[in-house]
Amino acid sequence: MQGLNDFFNLLHQYISGHHWFVFLLLGTGIFFTLYLGFPQIRYFRHALRIVRGKYDKKGDKGDTSHFQALATALSGTVGTGNIAGVALAVHLGGPAALFWMLVTAFLGMCTKFVEVTLSHKYRDFDEKGMVTGGPMYYMKKRLNITFKNGKQLKTGYWLGGFFAMATILSSFGTGSLPQINSISNSLFATFGINHMVTGAILSLLLALIIIGGIKRIAKVTATLVPFMAVVYFLGAIAVILFNYQQIIPSFLSIFSDLFTGTAAVGGFLGAGFAFAFNNGVNRGLFSNEAGQGSAPIAHAAAKAHEPVSEGMVAILEPFIDTIIICFLTGLVLLSSGVWNEKLPNQFQKTDIEVLARSYDNGSAADVTLLEGHLNNRSRVALFNGKLKVEEGVITEPVSVLHARSLAEDVTVAKNNVPYNGTLMVKEGKVTQTESDITFSGNSLVHSAPLTAIAFTRSFLGDFGKYIVAIGLLLFAFSTAIAWSYYGDRAVTYLVGARHVMLYRILFVAGFFMASFTDTTIIWNLSLLTVAFMAIPNLIGLLLLHREVKSSIRDYWIGFRDENPTKGR
Repeated sequence: MQGLNDFFNLLHQYISGHHWFVFLLLGTGIFFTLYLGFPQIRYFRHALRIVRGKYDKKGDKGDTSHFQALATALSGTVGTGNIAGVALAVHLGGPAALFWMLVTAFLGMCTKFVEVTLSHKYRDFDEKGMVTGGPMYYMKKRLNITFKNGKQLKTGYWLGGFFAMATILSSFGTGSLPQINSISNSLFATFGINHMVTGAILSLLLALIIIGGIKRIAKVTATLVPFMAVVYFLGAIAVILFNYQQIIPSFLSIFSDLFTGTAAVGGFLGAGFAFAFNNGVNRGLFSNEAGQGSAPIAHAAAKAHEPVSEGMVAILEPFIDTIIICFLTGLVLLSSGVWNEKLPNQFQKTDIEVLARSYDNGSAADVTLLEGHLNNRSRVALFNGKLKVEEGVITEPVSVLHARSLAEDVTVAKNNVPYNGTLMVKEGKVTQTESDITFSGNSLVHSAPLTAIAFTRSFLGDFGKYIVAIGLLLFAFSTAIAWSYYGDRAVTYLVGARHVMLYRILFVAGFFMASFTDTTIIWNLSLLTVAFMAIPNLIGLLLLHREVKSSIRDYWIGFRDENPTKGR
């Protein structure tokens, strides 16, 4: 597992975690925002009218209504990114990371408008008469290279195939694996429910839903999404109001260290600008998926006679998903103060790093050394060899880093009994593979457990963590439902609808397996799969920028002809 995690990390450094990917993502959003004249602002009110069905026509082809398509796409984005992803971004980059998540969302509103417009325009129908669409179809139809002699190089066909393969991979890395992993961890921490039990029950329920295809999926998500959003919103507001004295300081902290990084405070060992920027943008993309090309697959199924109108509906997604829900989660984390507190927890083995000497959190010099180490500016010596443990206590003069913090009161147990013996450590990593050996102590916490703790810091008390557990269950489960549809449309593109059932079986099996797999590995895989979809999609959007603009112009000409008294 450790080797696999290291491999994912290595790829992440050169692909989704590298500056060039961040610049491609934000650059595309900035380009279209300026090129199209801020459509996320100008068309926002019009988008609300379309969702309400104000301009629907009888005979529009498709499998779902505008609202059902929006709900399905939202169910694919409103998930662990809103609860666990925000907590991970703040944990890695400090409060400034939240700002970059919001910037990514604002630009993403425009990117999503463009990708949905193109994908809806070039959608198809499969052999069963069901809508099948997404970026792979506009790639296949519009990105082939034609030479002067009339010969055509099918670059779009192969690019679409690569995107479809990446979509299938991402349906596991984004839609299945991290969702059930976060659910099972949350329910275990909150209610003590065994991970496998959670995985088995939800896998069965998932199978019953996705077998019904997009129409059943749309009905389920159209009910789940509004309900879960309201419950989570009320719970978040309760925490923020309870800590009302910290609202303004928390809000200011998002902007105060934008270009300098967040200094060490409490258990947080600091993060530079680059770390906050990269993680904010990456977590923002994971949350709202703008530019990834997933939402267009859901929107392609909508009944709409104009592709641009469905593109406008998509503008609402990043706004609801990130600017509202993720921002609320961020304020809960900051106002409650839990983001930089060391809390009792059981350590993830892949998050553990054993240092060759003892460090003190109260020493400014030690904190500076550790901050440089964690932010890849310098390295400290790592422990190698046999680590002696007596009655659960490490007897060597070492320090343990866990979750980017200097762990305290570290204990080692085997089958819940204090451990006696030695543990093999190589380059700071514990190489012992026994699952019954556990590390515990006080350290920073991240992902869903951090958000659950934050929700208890209000008059709701321990009941707050139940809101997070239930919210995460609904959010993440609905995300898995939506991504199963994205994956089966990608399978349809590649090999036809007859093989979709096999994909669904594998999807459910992977969903179950991930319920008891290490969280860190799941997150690192998901970061990679996001990039594999986003890169060809963003390039395709940029190549077709003129067509997007002309489609918008034609839409407004037709709209004014049909509605001479209506404005935008």
